[in-house]
Amino acid sequence: MAALTPRQRKLALTAHVTASVGWLGAVAAFLALAVAALTSRNDQTVRGAYMAMEVTGWYVIVPLAAASLLTGVVSALGTTWGLLRYYWVVVKLVITALATVALVVHMGPVSYVAGLAAGPDWSAGEHAGLGTQLVIQSGLAVLVLLVATVLSVYKPPGRTRYGQRRQRQQRAVPPRGGTA
Repeated sequence: MAALTPRQRKLALTAHVTASVGWLGAVAAFLALAVAALTSRNDQTVRGAYMAMEVTGWYVIVPLAAASLLTGVVSALGTTWGLLRYYWVVVKLVITALATVALVVHMGPVSYVAGLAAGPDWSAGEHAGLGTQLVIQSGLAVLVLLVATVLSVYKPPGRTRYGQRRQRQQRAVPPRGGTA
C-alpha cells in the first residue's frame, strides 16, 4: 500500500482511535451489564441485562472490533510504522485479531443466555455459572484492550527482523534528486 497523504493519515488515525476507544468503552459497559446480571436479585433486571448484552455485543462491540482491526491495518500500511516493522505493531495486531475472534466466539454463549432470558421458563439462578463466565471474560477483554492502548501510546522500541532489513535497504538507496 502506498503511503497515505497527511490528510489521509489523520483520517485513518482518527477512525482507528474512535473505533478502538469505542470498543473499549462498549466492553466496559458490557462488563457493567454482566456484573448487574450476576449480582442482581431482581429477575427482570437480570433478564434485561442479558438481553441488552446480546444487542450491545452484536450491534456495537463486534462492529467496533472489526472497524478497529481494519482501520489499524490501513493506518499501519499507510504510514512509516508499517504492519510488520515494529514489535509493538505486530503485538497489537495479534492482540486485536485474537480479541476479535474471541469476541465472536464469546457471543455464542451471550446469545444463548439472552435467548433463555427472553423465554417464559427463565430462572436466573440456573445460569449463575454462565453469568460468572461472562463477567470474567469481559473483565479480561477490558484488560487486553488496555494493553493494546498502552502499546499504542508508549510504542516500545524494537524493530522486527523485517523492519531491520527494510531500514538497511532504505539507507542503501540514495534520496531522489540528490547529487552523487
